[in-house]
This record gives sequence, structure tokens and C-alpha cells, in this order.
Amino acid sequence: MRHGTIRLLLLAGVLTTTVASAQDMPDIGFQSIGRGRPLAVSVNTQPPVGPAWKGNAFVLPQPGVKQELDGYPASAPPKGVMPLPIDIFTSKDFYKDQALWTDKRYYRCNSPMASEVQRGILSPNPLNTGKDEDAPWGHCDRDLPREAIVSPYGFKTAQEHYEALLAETKKRGGPSTYTFQDFPAAEWNGVYENPARAPQNQMNWYWGANTQIATVVSLLTPKYQRRAVQEAYHQMRGHAIWPSTFCWPEGFVRRWYPFSVWEHYIVATPKLVEIRAGVARNFITDINVGREFNMADVKTGGVPRLGAEVPRWYGETIGFWDKDTLITWTSNVQAWKSHSSFEWSNQMQSIEIYTPIRKDGQFIGLDHESILYDPEALVEPVRIVRNLHKIRDYGDANEEPYPFIECVPTIFSVKGVNTPVRPGETIEYEYPDMYGRPWDKIWREYFEQGMSGKPDDDIEALFDFSAK
Repeated sequence: MRHGTIRLLLLAGVLTTTVASAQDMPDIGFQSIGRGRPLAVSVNTQPPVGPAWKGNAFVLPQPGVKQELDGYPASAPPKGVMPLPIDIFTSKDFYKDQALWTDKRYYRCNSPMASEVQRGILSPNPLNTGKDEDAPWGHCDRDLPREAIVSPYGFKTAQEHYEALLAETKKRGGPSTYTFQDFPAAEWNGVYENPARAPQNQMNWYWGANTQIATVVSLLTPKYQRRAVQEAYHQMRGHAIWPSTFCWPEGFVRRWYPFSVWEHYIVATPKLVEIRAGVARNFITDINVGREFNMADVKTGGVPRLGAEVPRWYGETIGFWDKDTLITWTSNVQAWKSHSSFEWSNQMQSIEIYTPIRKDGQFIGLDHESILYDPEALVEPVRIVRNLHKIRDYGDANEEPYPFIECVPTIFSVKGVNTPVRPGETIEYEYPDMYGRPWDKIWREYFEQGMSGKPDDDIEALFDFSAK
């Protein structure tokens, strides 16, 4: 796939630059109950976890050249590390290995991003001999601490968090309301730098380069741990399914992954702020300022929403201004997955805060602080912090039009294998249930025969299209 090559080429440049200030939180001038808290550890101060890394640069192995990981063969465990009798590369039924899922040795100390370069991007795999048992190890002594990932604020729900921030803002004289004549965020309008190409390293933990897979798994409820391990298994064993490969939706949480979204285009008005980005698919976030959610279905297990009781791929978002800071709440998100990371449920909600970053009094970008709440998938809320640096205003004579992306599928899953199909070629194709974890159906049918640890009830569908 073309995007796979792009990812690898970019990765080398991305991870060779380290600027700790890239994740610094701006000074908001007061101690808030629910925003602006400094990070426990910046991911940009942590070295990558996965194999075939030299310092902070990804080394693309050459065919026939024996790879080493900072002085030892990549296929051997690091010095002093005792391998498990069975791990994700040798297991015949990973569902039965639940007791090992939060042991980093089960993944040979690989990171989520490293799971992509095992088999998911390159074939044949240059990182090892091609045999699962010879799969490379990562750095077992590296990891981003859990406290740098989870939310520092202590709220249990997005609603509780949003209401606390709104009450705090009211005590400070807000929320602010504006017309076009006095709107301070007009300076937001413009194009923001592609995080993967920024001279300042814009990594966050969700990129997955600096975190052990086991640490990510530990953040999840048992059901979603099982799904995360299933994802890691098939990434590493050669059955990777990236939704963009088939022009499937990317999903809400993919907004924080660098190779899903490049330059960000922001259009800011007093009542509506729109953020557009994309690579394989279009990402559009509409922030409806001053609106309130319909809460009628919350008591019966539903979620706050603006429109019909139908989940949206990127959710629905409301917000308010605290002077020149925008505080938002997103709900009604469609459950989906992110390759090499974790799945989320229809209960996923977020609180996101966009705070101006200034240098010498001049606006240079936005700090984007996000807290994700998903009581079905996450054992506690997690936080992602990144900075979006503005690179130009609209109206430049050399400005290219926004590259709206029409994703035309040329690769289809044929008997579980990602297969390019030429124009005019006829194939037998089963249309997937896009609301019923289609990747799971493919994996179960073609690559999990004989595995007995899979619960029969772990099959979901939002709509039932079967005949009655």
C-alpha cells in the first residue's frame, strides 16, 4: 500500500528530532480544576521502545544484513531479560494467554508502533527471518510511565468534567460571547503544520513509539484488553487490517495519529469552529459553540447527542469560549478501532481544550489538550496533549486548495488477504458489516481456526441486517 511506504519514510525523520518543549502546557494564568495541568513526563524526552532503533532514529534494515538492537541480535532477548515460555509470536491461541497480557515480555517488549513494522507494513519482513519465533525484541527497560498517559483531573465522566469547567468559567465572568467585530480567535484561521513533518517533534503517547504494548493493554477493561491483544497478534503475525487500506472509515481517535491527519485547516467563527484534516480519508470536526446536548437518553444507557440517535464517526461537539480559549465536549461517537492501538466503544466521549500559544506576544499556534472518557473500554480516562503550530493564513497567492480526499478502493480482502484488484477484474466479495467489527470477522474466519479462548458473545453489530 502506498501509504505504508510514506509512513516508513516519514518515521525516520520524525524520530530523529527531540524538542521537549513541544508538549509543554501554556501558562493559562490560574490553576484550573480541569485543564492546563503539566504532563507528568513528556513523551519527547523518552527514547523509542521498539526493535531496530538506534538512538532516536529508525533504521530500515537491509535484506540479508543481520540486525542488532544496540549491541545484541534483535531476535534475542535483551541482556538480563528472561523470555516467557510462550509469547504472542509463538502462541497458538492468544485468547488463552490472558494471564500474560500485561507482561511486556509477552510482546517481546515491542511498542504499538513497532507492531506495525513487524509485518503490517513490509513484506517480506526485513526485521527478522520471516519466522514468527525469530521475531525481534524491543527495549524492555524503556516505557512511558502510566501517570503520563492517564488523566490527572480525577473526573469520572466527560459530563462531570465539562460542567466543572463551565462552572469555573462562570466564576471568572464567562463564558465569553462574541460577534465578528470583537472575535479574538480570528487569528486561529489558517493552516497548521503536519505533526509528522514538524521541525518540533509533535509526538504524543498515542503514536505508540515510546510505550510498551503491555502498558496500553493495562489501561483497558478485560473485554477491550482481549481486543487489543487480538489487534497486536494479527499486526505481528501478518494479518494486519488497516481501515484505510479498504477505504473504510478511520474513526474518532485516529485524529491524534500523525499518519492519518496531516496539515490541519481551521476556520474559526464566534459560533462554529471547523477543523479539517486528512490523508486517506477526510477528518472534519465541527465545534458548535453555545449549544447544549440532548440528554434524554442518558439515563437509559444512551449518550448525549445533538442530532438523531445515530452515532457519528467523529462524534458531535459542543463548546464555549473562556476568553480566547475554546473548551469542547464530544459525544455520540461510533465505536471503531485504530490499528496497533486499542478499540473504543460507542460510549467514547472527549473533553478537548484549545489554548492559544504565543511567543513574544504573537499567536503561533494552539495547544490541544484532550481527555478521553470511555467507561466500557478504559479503566480510567486518558489524556493526549499536542501542539498545533500555525504555518500560514488563508489567502496566500500560492495557497493550494484544500485536498479533499476521495478514497477509491483498489485493495480488497480476498479470503482474508489484502489483495490489489485491477480494473475489469472480477472477484467474489462479501460486503462487510461496517458496524460489527468487520476486521474481527475476517480474522476469526481465516486466521483463528482452532482457537478456543474466544468468547462467543464478543460479536457486535449496531444494526442487524439479517433476515427475520
